[in-house]
Amino acid sequence: MKKRILITGAAGFLGSHLCDRFIKEGFQVIAMDNLITGDLKNIEHLFPLENFEFHHHDVSKFIHVSGTLDYILHFASPASPIDYLKIPIQTLKVGSLGTHNCLGLAKDKKATILVASTSEVYGDPLVHPQTEDYWGNVNPVGPRGVYDEAKRFQEAITMAYHTFHQVETRIIRIFNTYGPRMRLNDGRALPAFIGQALRGEDLTVFGDGSQTRSFCYVNDLVEGIYRLLMSDYASPVNIGNPDEITLKEFAEEVLKLTKSDVKIIYKPLPVDDPKQRRPDITRAKEILGWQPTVSRAEGLKITYDYFKNLSNDELYKNPKEFISK
Repeated sequence: MKKRILITGAAGFLGSHLCDRFIKEGFQVIAMDNLITGDLKNIEHLFPLENFEFHHHDVSKFIHVSGTLDYILHFASPASPIDYLKIPIQTLKVGSLGTHNCLGLAKDKKATILVASTSEVYGDPLVHPQTEDYWGNVNPVGPRGVYDEAKRFQEAITMAYHTFHQVETRIIRIFNTYGPRMRLNDGRALPAFIGQALRGEDLTVFGDGSQTRSFCYVNDLVEGIYRLLMSDYASPVNIGNPDEITLKEFAEEVLKLTKSDVKIIYKPLPVDDPKQRRPDITRAKEILGWQPTVSRAEGLKITYDYFKNLSNDELYKNPKEFISK
């Protein structure tokens, strides 16, 4: 019998790549998404497969999956600043009610569940680089609080199910990730910069551009997720690329890659924008034997090739300034 896995948020950027990976590993994949930010085009290539099925459903409501279930990957959540600032209540509900429903299903099915947390639980960090033992510096009532606190609650209830109900749980803290299938205008720095360059627009950097980010290519992230799910480690694990760069330097890299002659313009820094972001991946190295293998230059080239082949309708679809994340 094939192992069966439920992947929530399956039509999103990360969820769709996870569907690909677990299909490749021989799993029966049950994909679930309410399509509020996901897109069926990300997984339509899987529809003809016998070991793939899709359910259009909001995990904030009761979840039913018939038959046995071995694993759950809970990746349902708006993840870009534009989305969670536009739909704050849904963001909070999927982090709380959605996680509760997934954990209840895992308990009922005796399944192992991995929940997707984020580096945003660290807020605007006062510790650098960020280790899993750092509790963070989060403004719960600021504009980013709806996402940050949803993820912090998600971690808390997951650990409660582990300790009180003995559910097999895993918690991954995902740092900035990029690659094909990102939405071009989702509000994050990398697709925003590439989109602006492709449209011949000036690249928008907020503040003076000295704030830092660390970008992990999606294939590396998926490998880390797979290894964590198959481990027996219940505490949070950072998965990301510790190769840190300022947003100004990153914008310059994009200009060089795209051979664009536009310029970089500067605008005021958004409220609670993190000044530094770099994962300490010591735990992932020691426990999972994992570290990233794809360089930023290599990953950026692949991602740029994906974006430059988009249609004009996709390229010019609701272009918006990004809120750096």
